[in-house]
Amino acid sequence: MIALGSDHGGYDLKQEIKKYLEEAGYAYQDFGCDNKESCDYPVFGRAAAQAVADGSCEKGIVICTTGIGISITANKLPGIRCALCADSASAKLTRLHNNANVLALGAGIVGSNLALEIVKTFLKTEFSGEERHQRRIDLIEAQ
Repeated sequence: MIALGSDHGGYDLKQEIKKYLEEAGYAYQDFGCDNKESCDYPVFGRAAAQAVADGSCEKGIVICTTGIGISITANKLPGIRCALCADSASAKLTRLHNNANVLALGAGIVGSNLALEIVKTFLKTEFSGEERHQRRIDLIEAQ
């Protein structure tokens, strides 16, 4: 299950991502927002990240205009490793090396075609499991 959350700035991109997830056979839960009226990204970023942190969702995708605020919000929760990605290489490497469990996107930064490629890469790339990468994740989690 993929947790989704966005503010009004990420709403349209979230709708496109939902369509991709449905077509690709991914189950998801949308934690809001539900329209393009101005709202506060911490509410929806936190809700989606919490679902990942508590294990009810395997991964999350959070979206605001820049991706910055909503990624900061997600990373406040213990156990969340949220990566703001603007290219597919970063999405791949954050899964391989950091075992990131939440992807943040800036709807005003990346276009929908690139965003969908980033999402595909993030969801399809598995953590490498290499000892050096796990050791570093453990050091992050210990703080």
